[in-house]
Amino acid sequence: MHSKFLRPFPAALLAAFTLAGPGAHAQVGGAQSPAIPAAPMAPAGSVTESESPEVVLSLADLVATAQRYNPGLRASLQGRDAAAAAVTSAAALPNPDLEIGSGSTRARRPGVLGGSVSTWSVGQLVENPSLRGARIEGAEFGLEGSRQQVAATANDLVAQVRLKAYEWLLRREEAEAAADALQLLEQIRERVRARVRTGEAPRLESIKADAEVVNARQRFEAARLGVDQAALALNRLAGGQLPPRWRLSASLSDAPALPPSEQLQQEAQARNPELAQLRAEVARREARVREARASRFPGVEVRYGEVREFDVRQNVFSAGVRLPLFDQGRGRIDEAAAELTRAQTVLDGRRGELTLQIRSATKALEVARLRVDALSRGALPDAEAALRVAQAAYRFGERGILDVLDAQRLLRAVRADLIDARFRLQAAAVELEFLAGRYSVPESMLSAKP
Repeated sequence: MHSKFLRPFPAALLAAFTLAGPGAHAQVGGAQSPAIPAAPMAPAGSVTESESPEVVLSLADLVATAQRYNPGLRASLQGRDAAAAAVTSAAALPNPDLEIGSGSTRARRPGVLGGSVSTWSVGQLVENPSLRGARIEGAEFGLEGSRQQVAATANDLVAQVRLKAYEWLLRREEAEAAADALQLLEQIRERVRARVRTGEAPRLESIKADAEVVNARQRFEAARLGVDQAALALNRLAGGQLPPRWRLSASLSDAPALPPSEQLQQEAQARNPELAQLRAEVARREARVREARASRFPGVEVRYGEVREFDVRQNVFSAGVRLPLFDQGRGRIDEAAAELTRAQTVLDGRRGELTLQIRSATKALEVARLRVDALSRGALPDAEAALRVAQAAYRFGERGILDVLDAQRLLRAVRADLIDARFRLQAAAVELEFLAGRYSVPESMLSAKP
């Protein structure tokens, strides 16, 4: 997962806030702004959403809940425990073997006596120190790789939680803008109806206003559904442990604080857990090569035994070694060397890719920041002014209802672009911090048990 956090999000089919001017937001005909849900409905059999108090959560609260209950992170922690057990297995000494036998001898010529025979022997393999050391090092580097996998999973999880949280804020702002646009169009429709009743405007304008209200209501319902879907995605990352009703104490307009690109590049090369995992894999493959070479001489088997006959007792001490005459381990050595080359190639390629990803995310951050500045300081005030002028001209009969609706559509589009640009800015900041490994946490703060 490298750049999957910056998936494109459709520009909002959403709407803008009603603008200034005396009485511009006054309610006409009892129109009220539609309600926007705070979080998904509670599951069946639990306390209903209306009965549950709304809980205010911060980004840190969401991250802590996900780190505690996310199934993927817990599975990664259990994999680390398995790697730790593999180190214990690699360091274990081989068990001795014991042989016990009994029998009898029978005389086959005169003058030779027969009788019982018993034997026993104990053998112990004394491993080649190079083989044993390489095997233990391979297991230890495997444990380090598993720990870095935990860090990479945590880094990925925190980035996903933060991105989904900002997506929830995006959908929430889209829904609020859609609600305001619906309220504005209902007010415009009431004014149009009043003018139609007095004969100041043709009935066609009332039909157009009704159609715009229907479309605005559909956009609002779609936006509300987007809020619920974003909340459900967050709850999935948190293992289903979020409260039934909650609200996020954050905003898309919060300015992300990031160091210069050069510092992020240095942090990424030093702290990115994916790179650290690949480095541990290279070290493990190097230990595998040493182990394959040393396996040609696995060790010396030392054996001591005793043979007892009815009149003789023999004590035997022996040592045996396996000679690499037919199988010199060339296949194992070449296989381990090829795996080492592959791991090194993957590491080198990921280093270069990471550098390019940070550059790309930095450019995306700069573009999003420029868009936010241009829309908030230029296009949005102009669109608001255009709507105010169109409304005033319509009240005095100088413009038709189409001019007002066109101005409202323009403001809605500018607002949607601004909301999307703010989300893109936050998403680019999350991507940069993810690539720099800033979301990885100390292993002691994580537990495989919720």
